[in-house]
Amino acid sequence: MKRIITILIVALLGQWMYAKDYKVSGPQGGLAMTLTLPDGFDTETDSFPLVILMHGIFSSKNFTPMPKIAKQLAKAGIASIRFDFGGHWSSEGEMQLMTIEKEIADALAMWDYACSLPYVSKIGLLGHSQGGVVASMTAGRIASQGHTAKPLYGLALLAPASVLKNACQNGKLFDAKFNPADPPEYVRCFKMMKLGREYLLSTQQLDIYGTAGAYQGPVRIIHGGNDRLVPMWCSEDFKKTYGEAAELIVVEGENHRLSKKTRKVAELVTAFFVANATAHD
Repeated sequence: MKRIITILIVALLGQWMYAKDYKVSGPQGGLAMTLTLPDGFDTETDSFPLVILMHGIFSSKNFTPMPKIAKQLAKAGIASIRFDFGGHWSSEGEMQLMTIEKEIADALAMWDYACSLPYVSKIGLLGHSQGGVVASMTAGRIASQGHTAKPLYGLALLAPASVLKNACQNGKLFDAKFNPADPPEYVRCFKMMKLGREYLLSTQQLDIYGTAGAYQGPVRIIHGGNDRLVPMWCSEDFKKTYGEAAELIVVEGENHRLSKKTRKVAELVTAFFVANATAHD
């Protein structure tokens, strides 16, 4: 717990050290992002696939495993955009006003931006933890609502935290307890991160698997064997939702943060997107 709090404090201080230049905005304002391009590629003459990377709750585009995944993808000739959701770290907004639906809107705004880049040929989505829920539901929205300016060629879910819905329904989320039928204005998680009443209520009503299931393309689900935050049944339920289009890989000895075997996770992610980028050529 002390390590988590220390990481959060360091990241919070770090966000004030840099000027912000927002190219994409979501419901809470500008979204800080990092675009990583493959070495040696010319954006004027080349085209290449891209993956949008989505972090988990309270996390950041600069926290494990996102930078390592971006670097590994670039080595394989795949670009990536990783960004902070609204209310997180270097993006505008307030954590207390964050909801999963607002994060889906952030993701769709980033999708539209990626589609506008002339050197991007096709786009994949990846999400970790709550970002996995967001990525899955965003893929479903893209498939069902016709956001098809460029092909969505693959979806990777890392320990997707559909358990958040159950937690909000049961009134116990991380170390916070509340009345699920009438939650307070906000609860504090890890003594410093505020989640608002709108989040606590709206998460209870999410149709996670129903929305996600509209996407029927290839899916790779990766879950740490020692994940003590998100139970394995979350990934198993996503696997059932997608059926034969999905594969579930358990990385033995890995934790929820994917900090023990980050390189292996990055390699599994990269191999998946490389294979499916080629399959869609």
